[in-house]
Amino acid sequence: MAINLEEPKKFKPLVGQAHQVAMNMLRPISRKYDRAEHEYPKELDMLAAMIDGLSESGAGEGAGAAGVRRDEKKDDGGVKNGANLASVLSIAEMCWGDVGLLLSMPRQGLGNSAIASVADDEQLQRFEGVWAGMAITEPGTGSDSANIKTTAVLDGDEYVINGEKIYVTSGDRADHIVVWATLDRDLGRAAIKSFVVAKGTPGMRVERLEHKLGIRASDTAAIIFENCRVPKENLLGSPEIDTKQGFAGAMATFDNTRPLVASMAVGCARASLDLTRDLLKQAGIEVDYDRPAHLQSAAAAKFLQMESDWEGAYLLMLQAAWMADNRQPNSLEASMAKAKAGRVGSDITLSCVELAGSIGYSETELLEKWARDSKILDIFEGTQQIQQLIIARRVLGLSSAELK
Repeated sequence: MAINLEEPKKFKPLVGQAHQVAMNMLRPISRKYDRAEHEYPKELDMLAAMIDGLSESGAGEGAGAAGVRRDEKKDDGGVKNGANLASVLSIAEMCWGDVGLLLSMPRQGLGNSAIASVADDEQLQRFEGVWAGMAITEPGTGSDSANIKTTAVLDGDEYVINGEKIYVTSGDRADHIVVWATLDRDLGRAAIKSFVVAKGTPGMRVERLEHKLGIRASDTAAIIFENCRVPKENLLGSPEIDTKQGFAGAMATFDNTRPLVASMAVGCARASLDLTRDLLKQAGIEVDYDRPAHLQSAAAAKFLQMESDWEGAYLLMLQAAWMADNRQPNSLEASMAKAKAGRVGSDITLSCVELAGSIGYSETELLEKWARDSKILDIFEGTQQIQQLIIARRVLGLSSAELK
């Protein structure tokens, strides 16, 4: 099957709507909630209700958190442009408006992607409509998801969860948290499963909210679990420990979320490029796409180089999402998209601050904010270094034990 690199016609209305929302609803309140850290953006409730309405009417493909379903058969009807592609395109547009506000959207959390990717049919129906954050990172584990210390012990019809999670996006606002925990530390990564824990469950408490460099509109929480009892039906997917499979089921979540994070970086970088081009034009510097870079000013040449880097990230993002829609294994491509977009997004936004000089560094424009916001997109959901390690393993055909 061949991928078409043009934006699918059927998604143009969705992308257009997302751009209008970004421009008319997110941009106007962007600075407000950057300054009012931890204050809930109440304007998002109306937006979330609108997205829910689109989804219910069938017009909102891509409005919600899509999943990579490994157990579904490929559609014999040929090439498919589905929910994953629609999601990355619409999220990129929304992040052209504001990354932190996009991450604060009710019922659009990263935990929703985990549920969509790993849950069985009964769980998909039971957890429909929830707002789920995702709790993976722990003190001392960093990007090594296989080294999780949080435990889940079966006791009758419930799992008892104990541990501490940090940097949980929407950890305070979401009504459910998808928690990664191990059933048996001695069995290593194969015993790691994900559990859906409802907010208010005894034994679960939000310990603190983090103060951050960027995405300040989004709440980031540390959560403690002390003898937190969860129904055994809330373990996502199979409770069986398959030492051959490892924790591929839980990790399948990342095959979905990494292209989404790539799309956030693509959208934020696009915003910076668009504004910087306008500022350069006001300063009398025209970027000519028909002339070689070396025949133009240094600022225009730099801008052209950033545009080409952005294009590479954009195309890798499309490829990873398209492969997910067509049920093709996309772990390598998802990591490539995340690595490229994360680094490029941070480079572009900071370079735009530099090109715009004092205007870029001040709060006169949003350039400095976008530079702060974009940095996290190269860190969470697996750092730049972890992505490069995953890519190397895939390309060389080596296991994690063989290439650390």
